[in-house]
Amino acid sequence: MRRTAPLRRRPALAAALLLLALLVPAAPAAADDRHPGRGGEESLVETPWVIAHRGASAYRPEHTLAAYRLAVRQRADVIEPDLVPTSDGHLIARHENELGGTTDVDERPEFADRRTTKVIDGVRVTGWFAEDFTLAEIKTLRAEERIPDIRPRNTRYDGRYEIPTFEEVLEVWEQGRRRNRDLLLIPELKHGGYFDSIGLDTEAMLAATLRERGLDGRRSPVIVQSFEPGSAREVDRLVDVRVVQLISGAQRELTTPGALDEVAEYADAIGPDLRWVLPIGADGRADEPTPLVADAHDRGLLVTPYTLRSENAHLPDGYDIGADPTRYGDYLDYYVAVYATGVDGVFSDNPDHLYRAREAYERAQRRP
Repeated sequence: MRRTAPLRRRPALAAALLLLALLVPAAPAAADDRHPGRGGEESLVETPWVIAHRGASAYRPEHTLAAYRLAVRQRADVIEPDLVPTSDGHLIARHENELGGTTDVDERPEFADRRTTKVIDGVRVTGWFAEDFTLAEIKTLRAEERIPDIRPRNTRYDGRYEIPTFEEVLEVWEQGRRRNRDLLLIPELKHGGYFDSIGLDTEAMLAATLRERGLDGRRSPVIVQSFEPGSAREVDRLVDVRVVQLISGAQRELTTPGALDEVAEYADAIGPDLRWVLPIGADGRADEPTPLVADAHDRGLLVTPYTLRSENAHLPDGYDIGADPTRYGDYLDYYVAVYATGVDGVFSDNPDHLYRAREAYERAQRRP
């Protein structure tokens, strides 16, 4: 597939770099100079994206329409739904096909006999699985907060929201585009190989929906992502949209220059675990960035790492404030440090915090 052309970015002024140096280690020179997809006829990224991870999931139960709507109000540039299938071939928004952690299915006696154990991508999992339910049955369930110990305020919304279909997410996203014409959608296909093995082709389901809605093509505001190279390659074959190869903490082999050469044959971006972009030093603070951003940009790949969360429980230890794991730490300094690596966007459960950090970073760059 045709890739987006790189654009040279204006170097930051010396004074701005000096100010940023007080906050974070300097990014590699290549990361400052090359940003694929910025400017020009096929521009995709004008300023680093604020990507709403599962919606504004720090404030509403994840993957609910309420979380996506709030993300739009918090000025996210990109909304991210994860997709898994039902038994009758519908895509629904859940981070995992196991439903027990984010719905009230364990409280429904009519579904008690659906509890089972499966091996998903080599991991033994016990619970209730989306592929064992029809869409009509899924619609009787209600969403619950996934990490109530860290986000107790979100539990007030438990039981309020349905589990949305991909089509319903698209409708909310299209409403959001009336407010922000540049709003993008970046659905992630989960466990593509596993679902293929049981006769549920999620890549084909997604491609069909995009074609029906006229959302295919290189200028589509929908970008598709997957951790599985086979799944990402299949999407690239089925529909002409941009593709992101996600890279987990266990997939470091995909960050080597040789592997990036192969990824660039079918993908337009990588979405790496943040540790492969910005390691944390012994003091718990951001260390020197790795060469990954520059290496990816040299191959015409955008870089959108994951995931920023503002609670002490999720921040590196050097950014904690106090001992309460539910309290917000010094997220602003950390988020600015991530932007300073030259990434093209970042996933966050807190889109409002990430937006604020981007403003702080860009003000520092403009300062004479």
